[in-house]
Amino acid sequence: ANILGIQASQHAFPELKHVAVFDTAFHQTMPSHTYRYAIPAEYYEKHGVRRYGFHGTSYRYVAQEAGRVLNRDSNRLALVIAHLGNGASISAVLNGKSQDTSLGLTPLEGLVMGTRSGDIDPSLFSFLSENFAMSVEQTTNMLNRQSGLLGLSGLSNDCRTLEAAAKEGHAGATLALEVFAYRLAKYIGAMTVACGRLDALV
Repeated sequence: ANILGIQASQHAFPELKHVAVFDTAFHQTMPSHTYRYAIPAEYYEKHGVRRYGFHGTSYRYVAQEAGRVLNRDSNRLALVIAHLGNGASISAVLNGKSQDTSLGLTPLEGLVMGTRSGDIDPSLFSFLSENFAMSVEQTTNMLNRQSGLLGLSGLSNDCRTLEAAAKEGHAGATLALEVFAYRLAKYIGAMTVACGRLDALV
């Protein structure tokens, strides 16, 4: 679908320069010890299996804006930036460059999100297969579309709905918000380690 859009744009505007901006590009400054998975090296070397991260265009903009708001040079700041929404992630940005980020090879890794589980034990796949005859595709779909805030609460993936329900005593909504906040706090600490210091949490 993306390639079709590019081709249509090139056809409609052949005189214009066309540029692709990849959401993963900002994270290409991460050191290897943050992007490599602890799996046999051949999967990285032959197939590029590694952590790539996402939301890069947002992080680049927010890092620059943080410098402007703080009246500091963004290329001299240690920032932990949380991109919180239905798709959520967090990054360590040191001197304008990504040092680590919570999203990985796919957008499933990391924080609890609206309908995505975030970090899980990878053996969940075999456990669900052996005990509930779930296929890889079924488990992947469940982790991407039926989990996160929605799965924990059994109610919604929208924090506004969950906050209102929690005030009314809805146990699932309360748990979902607590898990989300706790996992986010853990990642804030981890990203501070990646920066080596912390000038601002954005």
